[in-house]
Amino acid sequence: MTQNTASKPQKILLITGVSGAGKTTALKTLEDLGWETVDNFPIKLAGQLLKIPASGGENGPNIPLALGFDSRTRGFDAEALIRQIKKLQAQPNLEIMTLFLDCAGVEIERRYAETRRRHPMAQDRPAMDGIAFDRSVMEPFRRWAEAVIDTSKLSTHDLQVVIREQFSSDTSLHSNITVSSFGFSRGVPHNADLLFDLRFLRNPHWDSDLRPMTGLDAAVADYVAADPKYEEALQKIRDLLRFLLPLYDAQGKAYVNIAFGCTGGRHRSVHVAETFGTWLRADGLALTVAHRDLASRPIDALEEPANGADRLTSRQGSNIT
Repeated sequence: MTQNTASKPQKILLITGVSGAGKTTALKTLEDLGWETVDNFPIKLAGQLLKIPASGGENGPNIPLALGFDSRTRGFDAEALIRQIKKLQAQPNLEIMTLFLDCAGVEIERRYAETRRRHPMAQDRPAMDGIAFDRSVMEPFRRWAEAVIDTSKLSTHDLQVVIREQFSSDTSLHSNITVSSFGFSRGVPHNADLLFDLRFLRNPHWDSDLRPMTGLDAAVADYVAADPKYEEALQKIRDLLRFLLPLYDAQGKAYVNIAFGCTGGRHRSVHVAETFGTWLRADGLALTVAHRDLASRPIDALEEPANGADRLTSRQGSNIT
């Protein structure tokens, strides 16, 4: 561990607010961004929690921590908890911030009615009574919190976007990208978000020398790239991905699977998937390249050539009778 890493304070975000304002959504969003999260945590035990090493041990990364609590948390006393948090903030090795999630009473009532759940503070009373009591109990935290988000007009998705914008680093905003190849003859992948059909390109399968090879071999790559439509088509796909991927990031899409398909999944799609893996990495994106059907056996009956003449020529030059 370097000296700079060792001296970096532990980042802690305390998330609280009125019940129904979106605390669970906020915590789940932070968890997706790589934060360590604990819900309904008794803040008076925070000192003991912080003595436990974060995931990765003492030599691991300094993972930010989010602690969720509200009026239902055991031993809740707003004024006493604020005093406890102030003591923690005085420690030089801690960087503590409090986020308060607020919401209009009418909207909270609607949300509980929609989910058919009772408000935790109104088990035997009208929901608005519980909402009013909860708000009065939580008011000291609303006045004291460094950040307040009103979720009255925010959908779950909107709140996720706000949390990501305020509490995520630039690198964590990117989707987890997989670039894959597959063969249509063996089925379309069920998890493809963007699917590109490459069967318009010349098919190396019908070249007897190239058939045993794959798109990882230079000879196959050269054959595919020699197709007159290759360069223009791939450039248009690249432009499309450069446009779409930032939009997926902005929407908080955790995983994006870009699938390239050819007939057998061994030649054209493999080469193009590798090419796009290289291009997207050059654009600064981290990704995984996977080839679903690379090890499959080449079968003539499953293949359709991009050009009927190619197939005819290869058959005439083969030993097939």
